[in-house]
Amino acid sequence: MSAPAPSPLAIVDAEPLPRQDEVLTDAALAFVAELHRRFTPRRDELLARRGERRAEIARTSTLDFLPETEAVRVDDTWKVAPAPAALDDRRVEITGPTDRKMTVNALNSGARVWLADFEDASAPTWENVVTGQLNLIDAYTRNIDFTDPRSGKSYALKPAEELATVVTRPRGWHLDERHLQLDGTPVPGALVDFGLYFFHNAQRLIDLCKGPYFYLPKTESYLEARLWNDIFVFAQDYVGIPQGTVRATVLIETITAAYEMEEILYELRDHASGLNAGRWDYLFSIVKNFRDGGSKFVLPDRNLVTMTAPFMRAYTELLVRTCHKRGAHAIGGMAAFIPSRRDAEVNKVAFEKVKADKDREAGDGFDGSWVAHPDLVPIAMASFDAVLGAKPNQKDRLREDVSVAAGDLIAIDTLDAKPSYDGLRNAVAVGIRYIEAWLRGMGAVAIFNLMEDAATAEISRSQIWQWINADVVFENGEHATADLARKVAAEELAAIRAEIGDETFEAGRWQQAHDLLLQVSLDQDYADFLTLPAYEQLG
Repeated sequence: MSAPAPSPLAIVDAEPLPRQDEVLTDAALAFVAELHRRFTPRRDELLARRGERRAEIARTSTLDFLPETEAVRVDDTWKVAPAPAALDDRRVEITGPTDRKMTVNALNSGARVWLADFEDASAPTWENVVTGQLNLIDAYTRNIDFTDPRSGKSYALKPAEELATVVTRPRGWHLDERHLQLDGTPVPGALVDFGLYFFHNAQRLIDLCKGPYFYLPKTESYLEARLWNDIFVFAQDYVGIPQGTVRATVLIETITAAYEMEEILYELRDHASGLNAGRWDYLFSIVKNFRDGGSKFVLPDRNLVTMTAPFMRAYTELLVRTCHKRGAHAIGGMAAFIPSRRDAEVNKVAFEKVKADKDREAGDGFDGSWVAHPDLVPIAMASFDAVLGAKPNQKDRLREDVSVAAGDLIAIDTLDAKPSYDGLRNAVAVGIRYIEAWLRGMGAVAIFNLMEDAATAEISRSQIWQWINADVVFENGEHATADLARKVAAEELAAIRAEIGDETFEAGRWQQAHDLLLQVSLDQDYADFLTLPAYEQLG
């Protein structure tokens, strides 16, 4: 008797979308189903391991480099695979969601790389998931253009040699895709995003002298990197392309991953192309993991925690040294400023800050850095051009002068800055505005001249939670309490209504965003990710 055919993926609670059959083909869904069968059980084990690690940190209030992987760290003989030509020069990378306008503008931006984002800059509505994949297919086949319905301005792709190289970021391991299920079980969003993109585009990208390149978010351990490596090996065999065609850059945006950078590169060494230094998610991870650690782990206002803070500098310098020791690219953090079309003075001040930030990164040995807006590409480019010249990178700068002890990465109390009442108000204001847009399907949102994404909301609500639970006293004498947070949130909501008018307010999801922010900021049981309860309310 022959074995029964594997049951197919079911598309659940989703209205049909135009051209979805070009993405959700039987063959592509069969591939995603096979990824799910083979790898989701390990994903589940690793998520459980995260909880165990968190409990251990709660008991000890410390972290250290892993004794069980010391042999990997002391072995100086291994390196990651050499960078492919399309990823050798990464001096400026632009980030953004995969909507049609952004796809054209990011590819045309003059940046060397576009981080095409299905993660923090994209609210994972089913429409965003499917049409984002379609937009990338259309870009590679040069079947994409865009006309802005408000301005009438048309956008079309520049010649192929002028386009940014795409590095796609799937969702983190913690998020499921409820609209794709196998036997009633949702498929992890990471496998949906990776699987559909890889299946449709791997060979097409090879034909374009590029390849399927990925950013891996929210990684917390080298074992999670090992899972991704096994997925890459299987996927390349499945579609019949050479091993090592896939390349992955890992975001070191969790505090636990900062202690396992060499091990993460080692696990991915045939597929690794670099590490990236995040900021907001990294701070969010510190709050989440050390929330029981007392006053020495209390962060000040997020905007006061710059990359020059001693514990942030330890993290970024260790990242550069680690990457260059192993032949990998070190990619710096985000310049999130959005230029004002009305205020030249705001732009002047911000551009000077961006230049100083990118000058510092280039001087520290980074091989490239991120920006959120095309107008910032020339500024960042100039900073890296000044250091690199005609060289594609500076991996030859080994930074052997850098020495970072385990305690340096969590020396939060080396900061002089303190939480402020204005910091609380800003966290509430930004949190409400971001979550409201996210619930309407927008993941990248301009707020107060900064491009904000889900990491912004995570650090905002985490700081509110931390300050209340640490009984912080602000400079005006007020205690951080749940009642104070509710009062500030009510005032911000009223201010938004006055600013946009009753009709626009009622048409939005402002009250829902307000309530959700307070839920994840005030609940004693700290939610691991804001996006988990938010996803249940997403259209």
